[in-house]
Amino acid sequence: MEPANNVSEFILLGLTQHQESEQICFVLFSLFYAVTIVGNLLIIITIKSSQSLISPMYFFLSYLSFVDISYSTAIAPKMIADFLVERKTISFAGCMTQLFFGHFLGGTEVFLLTIMAYDRYIAICKPLHYMTIMSGRVCGWLVLGCWTGGFVHSIIQTLLTTHLPFCGPNEIDHYLCDVHPLLKLACTDTYIIGIIVVANTGMISFTSFVVLVTSYVVILFSLRRRTTKGRLKALSTCASHITVVIICFGPCMFIYLRPTTTLSEDKSVSVFYTVVTPMLNPLIYTLRNEEVKNAMRKMWIQKVD
Repeated sequence: MEPANNVSEFILLGLTQHQESEQICFVLFSLFYAVTIVGNLLIIITIKSSQSLISPMYFFLSYLSFVDISYSTAIAPKMIADFLVERKTISFAGCMTQLFFGHFLGGTEVFLLTIMAYDRYIAICKPLHYMTIMSGRVCGWLVLGCWTGGFVHSIIQTLLTTHLPFCGPNEIDHYLCDVHPLLKLACTDTYIIGIIVVANTGMISFTSFVVLVTSYVVILFSLRRRTTKGRLKALSTCASHITVVIICFGPCMFIYLRPTTTLSEDKSVSVFYTVVTPMLNPLIYTLRNEEVKNAMRKMWIQKVD
């Protein structure tokens, strides 16, 4: 007979238990969240209002910025608010909701980054067929596929976790609700579920990473036939993508591509893909992209005039 679920709320131990550190973290992560929202909104507004940023790459980039805003909003406000309270609680329903949206939006971002690498591959390796292959309709279907993939990935994780019996203790050694810490609290054998989690989240991250690395290796080899100017422009664009991929996929694979165990480093590593990556994406893509910077300048001049 399965144990009953008598846990109505969870206690989050948070990123740190030191009061002085929590005050510093409150200021720091509030700033990070503000930069994330403003930076990504600026990219969306710039792309939507600019006549020059109409290529598929910018279409995907606008959706990436939207996902970053949504993903950060699903995690950061609760974490920031918890820095101000001693007892950090979250209801069972709230925990499962955060788990669902965290994996839904995180999975969507992973698929989007993979699609963006495919877009760069077509643009650089098959430039004459680029607009034919990456038509508006195809781009729309690819984005829909990213959202669908993120949803299917997340609903599997959430349903597996929701049906676990939790009979105490209810302390989660984390600042958010995630699969591994919750499996640790379940009062039943979670070995099989842990394998499914690795096969689901871990293999998605790893497979997408391999596809991304392979596509960029092919791109780099193809650049040997380009002129110096064309090579530098392509390298600049790809460098932005590769930087984001390393920051995002490295921590994800560290967390999810291993058995169901929790390490003391997990909380610190999780900060990279829950807070740092959504904040750095707009900075990385704008600082290394002249077209976006020029579009922003034009938009600013028009506003001033």
